[in-house]
Amino acid sequence: VYTIEEFDEKKSKILKYIMYKKRSKQEIKNKFAGTMPEELLEDIMAELEENGYIDDSSYVERAINEFIALNNLSIKEVKYKLYNKGISSNIIDDYMSKNYEKMKEYEITSALNIIGKKINTLEENEIIQYLLKKGYKTDNIREAIDKMDY
Repeated sequence: VYTIEEFDEKKSKILKYIMYKKRSKQEIKNKFAGTMPEELLEDIMAELEENGYIDDSSYVERAINEFIALNNLSIKEVKYKLYNKGISSNIIDDYMSKNYEKMKEYEITSALNIIGKKINTLEENEIIQYLLKKGYKTDNIREAIDKMDY
């Protein structure tokens, strides 16, 4: 049992944390577990979720848009990064299936970028092996290679 003042004080701390940068539910739990009673943390998170401050689905969308803008990753690597943030596989899979074409195009573009960087130092089959190890789909690697002008 906790006081309203305690609730508001801790809620302000958590809000400050998620307003600075959007976070997944798991990131918030990890950050604040041990700094307050579990029941208090759960109640605050429930309220923030209800009011739209915590939303793992919109977190996934934002995170993927950041990855697309900044990184060359395979779809598998994107999923792995999201799992590590504590996002449930249902939310990730749901996003991936709804945005299949976008993610496929992203993976092909990422593969193209990597091929472009490695084409002068590695043989084609070495590049293919490298991409396969990073989780790129064979079809997407083929498509990227077909688009290369070398």
